[in-house]
Amino acid sequence: MHIETLGSGPDLVLIHGWALHGGVFAPLAQRLAPRFRLHLVDLPGHGFSRGTGLALDPASVVSAIAARVPPAIWLGWSLGGVFALRAAATLPTVRGLAMVAATPRFVRGPDWPHAVEPAVFERFGEELGRDFAGTLDRFVALDTLGSEHGRAELKALRALLHERGEPDPDALRAGLALLDGSDQRRALPGLRAPSLWLAGRRDRLVDPKGMAAAAARAPRSRFVELAGAGHAPFLGHVKAVAAELAAFADTAGP
Repeated sequence: MHIETLGSGPDLVLIHGWALHGGVFAPLAQRLAPRFRLHLVDLPGHGFSRGTGLALDPASVVSAIAARVPPAIWLGWSLGGVFALRAAATLPTVRGLAMVAATPRFVRGPDWPHAVEPAVFERFGEELGRDFAGTLDRFVALDTLGSEHGRAELKALRALLHERGEPDPDALRAGLALLDGSDQRRALPGLRAPSLWLAGRRDRLVDPKGMAAAAARAPRSRFVELAGAGHAPFLGHVKAVAAELAAFADTAGP
């Protein structure tokens, strides 16, 4: 699995969202590299990790990343939050958890109202086979919908989407299945590491209310809602996201 390491300082693992790769964090990495040693992950089937043979399974992926990085803060954006939260719940080497536009459960349920309808991810899965490129484009458009800087963010994501080659279709389907079926709410009260929950007020994929509800279940948590931001706040609001992460790192224990 491809992991790019750069910068110096406390270790920070960054895990991207569906269909993208570690390069999506480039603007954030530029700001954080003087402050952190960054470990930018390409998930299996994505970016430079295509053809690795590793399944997009939370336990396997977390184990593979943990074998390559020192004790660190783990950051997960969107789908990446599934892996970051799994790491925080199972590994003593996680110093802190940063969830960016991510929750322990992405779909709505009777006891979890602030999320998308289950049909959302099922529909994207069905469309992949009929119109692969168009489905990816529609999904990244959803990433930026509502953001006050949505047009610029969409342009950046479209440029990044195929920068490292097309993601593997099987990995994309596995990722959609994780978004649809993952539910790690039970892990929240037992988290040993502090957590930061960064939400975009205008996010159309992950409801900030759901993130606030998740943060309320975790000990030593902090919820931050960024006004004007959508589902990819580290693009249009990179300065604010970098500042929150730097402040959070100062409170995370060794």
